[in-house]
Amino acid sequence: MTGIGRTPIREAIQRLAREHLVVVLPQRGLLVPQIDVAKQLKLLETRREVERLICRSAARRATPEERAQFKRLAEEFARASKNGNDVAFIRADREFNELSLVAARNEFAEGAMRLMHGLARRFWYFHYKQAADLPQMAKLHAAVAAAIAKADVEGAGKALDALLDNIEDFTRATVLGDLR
Repeated sequence: MTGIGRTPIREAIQRLAREHLVVVLPQRGLLVPQIDVAKQLKLLETRREVERLICRSAARRATPEERAQFKRLAEEFARASKNGNDVAFIRADREFNELSLVAARNEFAEGAMRLMHGLARRFWYFHYKQAADLPQMAKLHAAVAAAIAKADVEGAGKALDALLDNIEDFTRATVLGDLR
C-alpha cells in the first residue's frame, strides 16, 4: 500500500520496541504501552547520571561557537519563562538537547541519552499541561545552558540536578493529577 518493503518497516518496529515505545505481540500486532509513573521515575534515575555526564562534558568540551549557542538558548529559555510560551520552550529544549549531545563529544553517553529522550518526551507531552510549571522549567533549563556557556562544569552539574529534581516533582505530581 505505501510502497515501502517489509524490511524497513520491521526494522522501525524493532527500534520502537527497543526504545520501549511499542510492545510487539507476536501473531497479534503492536501495542503502545501505557505511560507508567513508576517506570518514568526509574528512567529519571538513569537519566540523571547520564545527563549529568553529558552536561558536565559539554561545559568542559564545547567550542566557542557552541558556547555562543548555549548562551543564546539560555536567553530563549528565559524569554519562554517570562512569556509562558510552551512552543518556544519545546523548540529550545529540543535544540538544547541536541547541542548538549554534540558538545559532550561522548558517543556512548549520546546513545544512551537518545534512548531516554523518546520516553521522556512522550511522558512530558502527555502530562505537561496538567502538572508542569513551565516558567520554572524554562528557568531551570536556562541555568543549565548558561553554566555550559560559561564552561562552569560544577555549575552545570548542580543546575542539571535542580532541573531533574523539578522533573521528578513534575512526574510525581502527575499521579496526584490523575486522582482528581
